[in-house]
Amino acid sequence: MKYPRLVELLSKPENYDSVLVRGWVRTFRANRFIALNDGSTIENLQCVVDFKNTDEKILKKINTGAAIEVSGKLIKSMGKGQSQEVLVEKIEIIGEADPDLYPIQPKKHSFEFLREKAHLRVRTATFSAVMRIRSVLSFAIHQFFQDKGFYYIHTPIITGSDAEGAGEMFRVSVLDPQKPPIDADGSVDFKQDFFGKETNLTVSGQLEAETYALGLGNVYTFGPTFRAENSNTSRHLAEFWMIEPEMAFYDLDDNMDLAEEFIKNILTYVMEKCEKDLIFLDQRLENEDKTKPLIQRSPMRLIQKIKFVIENEFKRVSYSEAIDILKNSKQNKKKKFKYLIQEWGTDLQSEHERYLVEKHFNAPVILYDYPAKIKAFYMRMNEDQKTVRAMDILFPGIGEIVGGSQREERLVFLKKRIQELGIDDEELWWYLDLRRFGSTPHSGFGLGFERLVLFATGMSNIRDVIPYPRTPQNASF
Repeated sequence: MKYPRLVELLSKPENYDSVLVRGWVRTFRANRFIALNDGSTIENLQCVVDFKNTDEKILKKINTGAAIEVSGKLIKSMGKGQSQEVLVEKIEIIGEADPDLYPIQPKKHSFEFLREKAHLRVRTATFSAVMRIRSVLSFAIHQFFQDKGFYYIHTPIITGSDAEGAGEMFRVSVLDPQKPPIDADGSVDFKQDFFGKETNLTVSGQLEAETYALGLGNVYTFGPTFRAENSNTSRHLAEFWMIEPEMAFYDLDDNMDLAEEFIKNILTYVMEKCEKDLIFLDQRLENEDKTKPLIQRSPMRLIQKIKFVIENEFKRVSYSEAIDILKNSKQNKKKKFKYLIQEWGTDLQSEHERYLVEKHFNAPVILYDYPAKIKAFYMRMNEDQKTVRAMDILFPGIGEIVGGSQREERLVFLKKRIQELGIDDEELWWYLDLRRFGSTPHSGFGLGFERLVLFATGMSNIRDVIPYPRTPQNASF
């Protein structure tokens, strides 16, 4: 007899009569009712034990967290909360779980507590739902780009360049930290290090992806990136995953078209494939909101928020237009923004971005043509010499979720920008070569995967949408 996953068994119960299932005990009530789950679905399978005919030694080992094997008859359930149940004929304990030691008991645990038990938290309903959605989103991303004829590129994790120019990078070195070699000017001599130069963990695969786009046409990366930003907020991780497509011969309008299509496609896919998980998380969010003051409650329910993005055309607005809207808004005039908008050139905060999406336009927004001084060196300069061909996509409840641009393909302009920002052009000789040999307009964007999972699950802390969060002073697992 095969072992069906519960998602298969519960979706097509007519295909089963006698069953043999394996999973973990979620609860065991009245020495009779086992709620069994194998991780394949948010739904538990109720297994009804005939305790009068079951060895008492077995009954004592059926505790929350224990792994068991159950065989019996699958029937329609007469009770509430489940459509099917198993009349147990035989039960076997595969792995015991001491109830005095097992930390994930059938009660409400705080997310802070569960982060300390990150190796076990996936056995809870909330985290199993989040991680299934994360998996489905990952697949949807690859499927979208593969169907579009993009090539998947593995860009380096160890790099000698800082794509963002922020300097918040993790150093990679094998030098003795107590007695590193010193050169003539008293600084560390990285020529004696493993790679013969100073190297770091990557903050982005974009620059390397550009090199492949200008040879293969359309490519994308989907891999880990690292930021040594000493931030302990609910929106920051030191290690996270990035999706970064790069497209030859795309201008900014093409870039915006692709980004909108991409987001709508993958959210539609997860709505179709994860319906029960989303309903569960939607209800969780509603219950959580009931405990909060009105001003702190989510503006939309989870599923409503996802449909808001899928069903609305993204409103395209220039940065300059957005500044005028924000500057003249009641929120700004009545000083209800934490960061007041006073002049052109201000870097927008999430409260401004959310106002544009949720209050002014009532639609997802793509802002474009940002001031050059607040954007990266590789973005194409506009004719006004003060704005660049950048674009950010803004979502309800989260603000910016995608950042991208048309890349600067003109060698003279790119070199000038690099010099203005004090970036070492010798480190980027290969990047500049792209502008020397067959240069062409090209564009791309970046999407932080955990931000997307955060949006699609309704979770409030980014540490709860990645299996093992890496944050300042935390690398426990």
